[in-house]
Amino acid sequence: MPNPTVPCQYRTGKTLGTGTYYISKEAIHIETGKYYGCKIIRKTAMQGRGHLVRNEIAVLKRVKSDNPNIVKLHDYFETMHSVYLCLDLCTGGTLFDRIRDKGTYPEAKTADLVRTILIAVKHIHNSGIEHRDLNPKTLHFRSLAEGAPIMIADFGHGRLTEEIREGRDDGEMKLYGVHRYMAPEVFVKPNHSKPVDVWGVGLLAFFMIAGYTPFDRDRVQLETDAIVAGEYKFAPGEKWDNISVNAREFIGMCLTVDPDRRPTAKDALAHTWLVPPTPRVIQVKSRTASLLELRLPYFKKVFNPKRKWRIVVLTIKALNRMHTLAGHPLPSTQQDADEEATGQVVTVHLGFQPSIDPRFE
Repeated sequence: MPNPTVPCQYRTGKTLGTGTYYISKEAIHIETGKYYGCKIIRKTAMQGRGHLVRNEIAVLKRVKSDNPNIVKLHDYFETMHSVYLCLDLCTGGTLFDRIRDKGTYPEAKTADLVRTILIAVKHIHNSGIEHRDLNPKTLHFRSLAEGAPIMIADFGHGRLTEEIREGRDDGEMKLYGVHRYMAPEVFVKPNHSKPVDVWGVGLLAFFMIAGYTPFDRDRVQLETDAIVAGEYKFAPGEKWDNISVNAREFIGMCLTVDPDRRPTAKDALAHTWLVPPTPRVIQVKSRTASLLELRLPYFKKVFNPKRKWRIVVLTIKALNRMHTLAGHPLPSTQQDADEEATGQVVTVHLGFQPSIDPRFE
């Protein structure tokens, strides 16, 4: 029985981008008013690429919805002429576009983005999926805002892990992937799997810092040879002079030629370069003390409460003796030398009221 025909539930708007065999447009669901990114694939352009569409649908249906940095599939359907995939709306362009238009990222920002991407890659792998085409053009920004989330998209070359394990992967990525972004094993063996994505993360980190790919060459064959041999360098004067050893080490680890020695996404996340520094916590006894420690780091060295108390006690003793000799003893005070021996800290008024930092309100 043929699938039932239903009225169109979406209106398409402005064009967001184009690919080899598809066009992406903004789409609005007529009933709910929600906006999506609609990938419209012309059937006439799908000749020999039908598997890419099937892969993308199968993979995206597997992706769980609890990671905010992976594009989700909300709906899909076909007409006589096209296949439509309704995805999360991303209007900020690709990572490639962002670097082309605004330049490369500082090292600290690169580390933040790479950490976010790796967490998403780990999530994908845990869901039984390999993306297999991570590159600056398959990462999109949710919007044009400076801090917009980065999203992993374009799962056309992706595969389910069980398909690869069972030998149902035919290596078609060789034919349709972009060679400069491929891992070395893609050129030499079929059934490439999760390590390909970690290679892609290393390539992305290099690209975000330098603005070019690590294996950039004048000719395709030279580029392919460099990838297979793992020949690249952190050229002095080309963004790398002030980049940390940790960053270079992380990139080198991800760009390990042997996929069996390449780290997993989980292992890569534990690298020093991606571990945020632990904030220093100051233990304080009171609000006033915390303000003094934050504003006057030399305060404890200059002001010693015990020493001040000894001076007070000695002064009282001297005055007491003088008044006794004059026949006018001072009233008895409980604050005598016994208290000095206890080492108690007394409140001392310094003659000013520190302003209260609103962060501590």
